Amino acid sequence: MIFIGMPGIEKRLARYPQLYSRIGFAHEFDRLSKDEIHHILEYKWEELGLSVQLEDFANYEAVTSIIKITSGNFRLIQRLFTQIERILEINNLETITTEVVEAARDSLVIGVK
Repeated sequence: MIFIGMPGIEKRLARYPQLYSRIGFAHEFDRLSKDEIHHILEYKWEELGLSVQLEDFANYEAVTSIIKITSGNFRLIQRLFTQIERILEINNLETITTEVVEAARDSLVIGVK
């Protein structure tokens, strides 16, 4: 079983000795690099049945917005894409645009404009 949490979760879990004694190790992950983010975004686009073309300005803008909003935070990318998928479906859209990304961000109440 893997627990993924906020920084400092190890100290919080230490308050519960029976649980904490069963944790093998704790590892703090760094933010994703741009290459890692691009790889994940390509995968997420494909998962939605779309292909990301960075030569296409709309795709490039959307990717740049996602990188700016999430700052390489894997969990935030996952949460954002859940909302992106929902917005695409509700509005019967077939392209991830900056507007879609912004709407997804607003529905998660993350970041500032």
